Amino acid sequence: MPRLTDARKELRRAQITDAAVRCFGRNGLERTSIADITAESGLSTGSIYTHYSSKADLVRAAAGAVLAKRAEVLGEYAAGDTPPDPDELLARLIANINPVEARVGVQTWGEATTDPVIRGVVVDMIDRMRAMLHDCVTAWLVKVEHHDPAEAREQATPIADRVSALYLAELLHAALRSPTEETAS
Repeated sequence: MPRLTDARKELRRAQITDAAVRCFGRNGLERTSIADITAESGLSTGSIYTHYSSKADLVRAAAGAVLAKRAEVLGEYAAGDTPPDPDELLARLIANINPVEARVGVQTWGEATTDPVIRGVVVDMIDRMRAMLHDCVTAWLVKVEHHDPAEAREQATPIADRVSALYLAELLHAALRSPTEETAS
C-alpha cells in the first residue's frame, strides 16, 4: 500500500475531523462512537486510529478546527485598514455562528467539567479566542480611534473580555435552538 503524502494526511485528518463535528453535533460527544465517525467519514476504523489516537484527540481536533475558522476571520479583521468596532466585531461573529459547531462547543464545555483533558482543550481554546479578540480590539483602538499602541493594548483587555463573554453566550443560545428554529432564522 502506498504511503500517504503529508498533504494527503492533512486532507484525511480534515475529512475525519469534519465527520466528527457532524456526528458530535447530531449525537452528542458521549453518544458518538468511533464507529459513527467511521461511517460518517467513509473511512475505515484503522484509518481513523492512524490519524487520531483517541476520541479525546478527535474532540481536541474538532475544537481546533472550529477555532481555526474563527482565527482566520479575526485575523482578517485585525489586519484590515479599518478594523470593526467591538459592537460590529461581535455582530459579525454572531452572524457566522454555525449551529452544529455551536452544539459541539457547548457539549465540549459540558465534558470539560468532568474530563481534565477536555478541560485543558476548552480553556486553551477560550484563551486563544480571547487573545484574538484582544488583537482585533487593539487594532481598532490604534487604527480607528488613534490610541497609543501600549495604551490600546491595556484598554482592549476588558473590552475583549466582554466581547468574548457575549459571543460565548450567543454560542450557547445558538446551540439550544431547535432545528426548526434554525431554518426559520
